[in-house]
Amino acid sequence: MFLKKSFLLLCIFSISILFSQQKTNENEVFINGTVIDGKTKQPLEFATVVLKNTETEALSGGLTDLRGNFKIATPNATYEISIKYISFKSIVFPAESVNSSKDFGTISLYEDSNSLNEIVIVAEKTTVNIRLDKKIFNIGKDLSIRGGNASDVLGNVPSVQVDVEGTVSLRGNENVTILIDGRPSALVGMNGAEALRQIPAEAIEKVEVITSPSARYDAEGTAGILNIILRKNKLVGFNGSLQLDLGNPLKTGTAFNANWRTEKLNLFTNTGFRYNTNPGNAYSDSKYLSTNAQNARVLEERRFGRQGRSLFTSFGATYFLTANTSIVGNIVLNGGKDNDLNTNKIQRFDALGNTNERTKRTEAKSEDEQRVQYTLDYLNNFDGTGRKLSINTQYSAEIERALNTITEIDTPSKILNDLEQVKNDQDETQALLQIDYVHPVGESIQYEAGFRGNYRDIFNSFYLAERKDFENEGPLIPDTGLNNSFNYNEFVNAAYFQYGQKFNKISLLAGIRYEFTSIEIAQQTATTEDKRKYGNFFPTANLGYEFKDGENITLGYNRRIRRPRGRSLNPFPSRSSESNLYSGNVSLNPVITDALDIGYLKRWNKFTLSTSLYYNISNNNWEWIQENTGMLTDNGDPITKKFPINLSTEERFGFEFTLNYKPFRSWNINSDFNIFNITSTGDYTSNATNVNQNFDFNNTAFFIRLNQKITLPGKTDLQINMNYRGPSQNAQTKSRSVFRMSIAASKDLFNERASLSLNMSDLFNSSISRRSTLLPGFLDQSFEFQWREPQINLSLVYRFNQKKKTNISSASANGDGEGL
Repeated sequence: MFLKKSFLLLCIFSISILFSQQKTNENEVFINGTVIDGKTKQPLEFATVVLKNTETEALSGGLTDLRGNFKIATPNATYEISIKYISFKSIVFPAESVNSSKDFGTISLYEDSNSLNEIVIVAEKTTVNIRLDKKIFNIGKDLSIRGGNASDVLGNVPSVQVDVEGTVSLRGNENVTILIDGRPSALVGMNGAEALRQIPAEAIEKVEVITSPSARYDAEGTAGILNIILRKNKLVGFNGSLQLDLGNPLKTGTAFNANWRTEKLNLFTNTGFRYNTNPGNAYSDSKYLSTNAQNARVLEERRFGRQGRSLFTSFGATYFLTANTSIVGNIVLNGGKDNDLNTNKIQRFDALGNTNERTKRTEAKSEDEQRVQYTLDYLNNFDGTGRKLSINTQYSAEIERALNTITEIDTPSKILNDLEQVKNDQDETQALLQIDYVHPVGESIQYEAGFRGNYRDIFNSFYLAERKDFENEGPLIPDTGLNNSFNYNEFVNAAYFQYGQKFNKISLLAGIRYEFTSIEIAQQTATTEDKRKYGNFFPTANLGYEFKDGENITLGYNRRIRRPRGRSLNPFPSRSSESNLYSGNVSLNPVITDALDIGYLKRWNKFTLSTSLYYNISNNNWEWIQENTGMLTDNGDPITKKFPINLSTEERFGFEFTLNYKPFRSWNINSDFNIFNITSTGDYTSNATNVNQNFDFNNTAFFIRLNQKITLPGKTDLQINMNYRGPSQNAQTKSRSVFRMSIAASKDLFNERASLSLNMSDLFNSSISRRSTLLPGFLDQSFEFQWREPQINLSLVYRFNQKKKTNISSASANGDGEGL
């Protein structure tokens, strides 16, 4: 209660600061103007405006906004002012005394013809841009993700954690929406963790972390949104890069990025192939507390032998109808084929510790995945003054086919005692239409409205057959109690309106979004159907105050939703193992979350600090219940069942900060720290045992990340990444802390046209999830899991018609370019 009251008082105090400090400093003036492409007359967003104080040599400045406008507050002084944009000729104005506000009007920049032969790579280091409703992390020369995938990229983004099983969380909350290019995508489809591993890191240009989404974004995801932007180079001429990877355990791959642009046409592609062997392991110790348990203790030791091949390709074109109007078409293809051989050595003991049975269970699993996505976008910038209409269409499809053949033998006698075959097929199709219109009024007001229609069709079938007669080598008999087909249709129509205005140093962005959801659920085997419809309003408000250049405070409020889908609703049970059943809940309702966020950013010469204080409350929250079914396997192991229900009220209160320190030009240190408290209240009475269990819990957890980048003599870079996640718990499970350290080095070759990198991940073999679960009177279990064992990866990158250049970037002059 004290924390909630303190947060409320801080919100009120922050608002009072915003409005009480509107008055401009008497010694402060404004420098403003608009930067455009002199040829196409289109505004140049994120152009750099550099103010150099000729007396103190101090640098300050800012970036242009989406309309090419800039307005910079600065003390009275004599300045040399320059305008810079990558691959364009810079403009430098002679030094002059600025004693009053100055309007430069429209400033035209023209392409540098010399850059056609030596294209500058913009993102040589990761940079961050701060917006009112999001943070944008441009993925640069991060050595630790060379040859990696989207999960590796997200794992290095502040505020984001990726656990050893690939689950992505934002500020410790796993209910985060992941978008590709601003839209729901088959590329992260039904199995998000696995799908992210299919997207090569080289295909990603930037990641947007949106913890206080404005009304233009989907309301899905109570933690917020991670928007992955794929590379679509726009540099003039033909340029690109080729990357080759080799690793141990065996890993090979290649990635090719290319771009060709003329006056009217821009062609781009990202293509990558991967072959991976990702060995992993797990260990569990299950103690069954019932006095009549046949097996009082079961030990399991698992080895995962994974073998995966994947192909990712994205190719598209932008055609410029006029200087302000363009059409973009893009096709993304992603295919994968896995062949895994997993073994599980099992020992079963009675209550006195005597061995009941020793077996070896083998799973030979093959899985084929295919994803395709088509997009067609129309963009009209009208007169180039900020008025904009965009129409986006998308269609995507995903197909997964998995076949698992399971055998179990008695270890001493080598006799086969279990034979199963499991088929799991999943199909998903999505169609999307999105229309957005932006209308500015003057230089300080902007209106925006839009519509989005998103359709999803998910089909899942589960089939299990097992041998009952081993003496006569009988046939496989289907399990009618588990086999089922499940179909889920969802149609979400959304409309929004938002208003933005800048009052001197205060920026306001407020809006309202309405989403109407219609779903149909059909179980084909059980011949049951369920339909439901519901509508929700989602208000948003983001307020920002800029104290001075490089220092600001933001306050945000938004309402979010978590919709149950697919597997969470399917009431028919499926199996993750012989003794563990999972089922959904067709009666599961969506979760609504209200969120408040206060952020503060301050930049010094060599130091940048970004902090945030946040509070979320979710009503009718889901809890995952694990309980005893009262049934036994053929080996005498008790069978547990896990399922979700709307049970609790959950409150999250947290604080995070991200800092960057550059003590020397050759040494860059950055870190982020997040600590949060979760309070959950709710009670559950088991239908199976009629026993009431209290699910109240209070847990404080934290994670910290420390990354260092050091430039050594001989054009060699060294990077050290360390991650630590503290212990956590909920009503049934406790998780121990996890530490991970990776180190990488890179050497430039061939006059900086190539780079050779060596990356060693999980240096101390410590990235292991360790959990314990207690079900009173039934189960006391400890569990360890390591999805991927330590790896060494060697990468060679060759750039053609590109040359590395790090002396200036479009986001570095005002402090935004401090490497992450």
